[in-house]
Amino acid sequence: MEAIDIGVLSILPPIIAIALALMTKEVISSLIVGILSGTLIYAFNTGGGIVKAVDVTFTLMAEKLGANASIILFLGFLGALVAVITMAGGSKAYGDWAGNKIKSKRGAQFGTALLGGLIFIDDYFNCLTIGTVMRPVADKHQISRAKLAYIIDATAAPICIIAPISSWAASVISQMSGLEVNGVPLNGMETFMATIPYNLYAILTLIMVIVLCVTNIEFGPMAKFEKAAREGKEHKGMAASEGEEDELSRVKISSKGKVYDLIIPILALIIFAVFSMLYVGGYFEGGMTIAEGFGNTDAGSALALAGFGALIVAFLLFVPRKVITFKEFMDGIGIGVKSMVGAFIILTLAWTISGVCRELLNTGEFVGGLVAASNMPPAIIPAIVFLVAGGLAFAMGTSWGTFGILIPIVTMICAAVAPELITATLAATLAGAVFGDHCSPISDTTILSSTGAGCNHIDHVSSQIPYTLVVAGCCFIGYLIAGVTANVWITLGSSIVLLLGTLVVLNKISKKHQG
Repeated sequence: MEAIDIGVLSILPPIIAIALALMTKEVISSLIVGILSGTLIYAFNTGGGIVKAVDVTFTLMAEKLGANASIILFLGFLGALVAVITMAGGSKAYGDWAGNKIKSKRGAQFGTALLGGLIFIDDYFNCLTIGTVMRPVADKHQISRAKLAYIIDATAAPICIIAPISSWAASVISQMSGLEVNGVPLNGMETFMATIPYNLYAILTLIMVIVLCVTNIEFGPMAKFEKAAREGKEHKGMAASEGEEDELSRVKISSKGKVYDLIIPILALIIFAVFSMLYVGGYFEGGMTIAEGFGNTDAGSALALAGFGALIVAFLLFVPRKVITFKEFMDGIGIGVKSMVGAFIILTLAWTISGVCRELLNTGEFVGGLVAASNMPPAIIPAIVFLVAGGLAFAMGTSWGTFGILIPIVTMICAAVAPELITATLAATLAGAVFGDHCSPISDTTILSSTGAGCNHIDHVSSQIPYTLVVAGCCFIGYLIAGVTANVWITLGSSIVLLLGTLVVLNKISKKHQG
């Protein structure tokens, strides 16, 4: 299937999917309608009809599912791991222990954020692991599932995009390497490192999470969910999958479980993830650095290996000690995999609509072309690129796809009109892509954050969008300052001050309305 150029119609499928998701609060049907609208446009513009559109839909869906099969395997293994840990009593024991050690809501929120900061290797791994570990603690301290999902989401991609050793950094570095500015090739690692202090969205999001964790600042729909949680009205029925809650609530939980029955399998998962990424990347074959090993890896395959290894560790930890029986362990695997079916479906549809946009309709090239042909003043290029990257990632639900489309275009624009702004503009590309991905209903990390937290997906999206927009607004002004000053420290410092001032004002307004 060859992509076609159809102009403004290329942005119609994601607009339809996102609008329907926000109006109906039902993600699966919205994604299906968006996908079909895109394949119908493609079919009618390539001499076909409805039959061709349906054929293209399922062909593309099968390709995306095949290409991402390792991620599906990882989710299945992780679901199974969660289930057997729960049945062994590990989650209950950890919840009891953490409940005794963490004495306040503030401590529970900060503990979640800190754990998110420590798990920086991959956002998928981050989202699901933190949700599994911290959900019972959050429930005990009356933290809403929406707030938990936000903290998880806000410490996933923003951490990964500024961590030099992560699957995200590896993708970006590989795309930057070899690009030329005035005939001089860019060094991918050096360029990426230079963008870190200019990556305002990642840095400001992490600062905002810390502020929210240590204060009582609440605004927008999040305030409503937090109030419901404090009144004990929020948790029941708010899970991402009712079946998941029902299945796990009916299983027999062992009374022999210990805290290490949770910690050891999760720690094994982390260790296996690190070594699997290096193994898949070819590091142990010799001749490369650790950074190059991570850069060459396939995160999905590595995480699938890690999930399988952690499940074996759990088996050896639980069954010989008779914490649970062999049959209970195998039953737990089935229960855990079933708990991930909803995520499987939504992720497959999200990958498919992203493929429709990128591989059939040239959505990214259309948007990128508008930027390249705009002849905008050099000083506003970083701010405009931030908005374009954010809109594109929001529409397609993918940061990585946005990187791949815009990084070469941005490099060419800056090389031609503003070489001194190339670092700030590349950072704005990364920041905007993470912003759009962070708040998009069809983003895989958004979906996995709501899954990990056990939060209704649309509740997660609607409650976190005001928070993301506050940060994005400060970033936009920050990138305007960057375009004028070309000074990273003035840019970063003024953006942080603006964010903190905005949060103080919003908190006062929210309290006034609640009062």
